[in-house]
Amino acid sequence: MEQGPSEGRGIKSDETLFDIVEHIQDLDGAGVTELAAGLDIAKSTVHGHLTTLRDRGLVVKRGQQYHLGLKFFEYGQYVRSQLDIFQSGMFAVDRLEAETGEMSWLITHQNGKAIYVYGRGGDNDIDVNTILGTQVHMHFNSGGKAILAHLPDEEVERIVDEHGLPARTENTITDRERLYDELEQIREQGYALNLSEDLEGIQAIGVPLMVNGEIQGALSVAGPAHRMSKERCEGEILDHLRAATDEIDLTLAYR
Repeated sequence: MEQGPSEGRGIKSDETLFDIVEHIQDLDGAGVTELAAGLDIAKSTVHGHLTTLRDRGLVVKRGQQYHLGLKFFEYGQYVRSQLDIFQSGMFAVDRLEAETGEMSWLITHQNGKAIYVYGRGGDNDIDVNTILGTQVHMHFNSGGKAILAHLPDEEVERIVDEHGLPARTENTITDRERLYDELEQIREQGYALNLSEDLEGIQAIGVPLMVNGEIQGALSVAGPAHRMSKERCEGEILDHLRAATDEIDLTLAYR
């Protein structure tokens, strides 16, 4: 039986359109000629896609350059509002920042990546708005590891096969069996650590958020290693995280 578009690689024109969107984002704005050269497609094709995107409010033109439009923000806000854990998780993150003084995050997952849904910066010179919405590998992220530990084994295998275990620092787990051993430990202890596995000098702890027995996301707290020692993570910070997850559970139960 011949495969249709949904069963094969997809529709080529759609792939081209989204290549253009991603290239505009990567370049922080670009003109028709730049996009055509970067993607090796005809300028007429680029212009046609840009016209469609502009008509839908998905790109805007400033001078000779095209930039992504705020319509994407509308879509993102809608998607985030549909998450079961978002509203209660947002309040929990606000409290975690106030209680710990550290960067606090609500994280979910999609397509094998961890996604920062909501965050607060704590006493750090970091603009969390530049991180919100970004997708990262799960194996070097405390919230990501907390999520991975509660996914079915076959899904974890698929994620590792698809995305690999790239190193971010010398502390990143890059061995499959070592990762699986740590995921088993996370399931037993109920929390995951990131000990400078993503960024040198930054440590974090994450706990899973379960809804009706299914993993929906994670809460995490992160900060510089001199403040976020392993002992503090597994003591004071973990207590705050567990209290936050208990409150989220209660909120969802009576929703």
